[in-house]
This record gives sequence, structure tokens and C-alpha cells, in this order.
Amino acid sequence: MAREKIISYVEAGSIIANLKKQGKKIVFTNGCFDIIHPGHVIYLAEAKKMGDILFLGLNSDASVKRLKGEKRPILNENERATILSHLEMIDFVCIFDDDTPYELIKIVKPDILVKGGDWSVENIVGRDIVESYGGKVVNIPYLEGKSTTGIIERILKVYGD
Repeated sequence: MAREKIISYVEAGSIIANLKKQGKKIVFTNGCFDIIHPGHVIYLAEAKKMGDILFLGLNSDASVKRLKGEKRPILNENERATILSHLEMIDFVCIFDDDTPYELIKIVKPDILVKGGDWSVENIVGRDIVESYGGKVVNIPYLEGKSTTGIIERILKVYGD
């Protein structure tokens, strides 16, 4: 069942169109989700409460490297997609290779676009698309002290040479 949640760009368009015909409210979020932590899980649970379907755009390994540096991601895209697909609140995961999910947002056309509170609504990628058809753009407050970078730093402090 969880593997069926991991879909391609090609599948995304038809799956979402079918769900919209059924009157489902689509929520879209995206990110790297490298080393899942409590901040991620709480954020995703809050995003899911905003609609019927939570669609997650996942940065590919190449995209994460460009955004976070050569040493990232820690977990590869298939590992990250597998973990995310097993979270109950997530309905679909789609890996994208661009630096932003802009093209994927054009395909999904979510009713609600959600990002973490570390992003101001004005700077959320895809805002223009979603607002153009009356959709809503929301940021969920950032859970202070919960980050992948923080986890990596703690590991290095304890286990680093």
C-alpha cells in the first residue's frame, strides 16, 4: 500500500484530476525531508488537517545537493520517499528534480499550498499559481530547535572525530 503512494509526474496529473472530480480538497507541500524528525511529523500532520489529500513533492538527491551542499542528502531519495509513504497523513509522494516544485505545483493545482513557518507566505514558491485560481497559501509555524541540520550537528558532536 505505501509503495502505491509514490507516484511519478505523469501519474500525478491523472490521479489528482480524478480526486478533484470526487470533490477532494488537495493540500500540497514539499521539501527535502532528509532525516525525518518530530518537526517534520508535526508539520505534516497539521498540513493534512487542511484538506482531504496531502500531496508531498520531494526534492530529488540532485536537487538536495544543489540546495544543501555536496554532503547531503544523508538518506537517498528512495529511502526518503519510502519513509514518507509510510506516514499515515501522506497520501502521495512525487520526487521532483528541479530546485523548486514550481512545475509540479502547475500539475497538481492544489487547493492549499503549505510550507513551514521559516517561509513567509510572500516567498512560497508556487504562490502565484495557487492564488491565480483562488487557492490558499499557508505557512505552518516552525517548531523551534527541530531540524535535520541540528540532528547532524548533534551526531557529529557525539560521534565525530
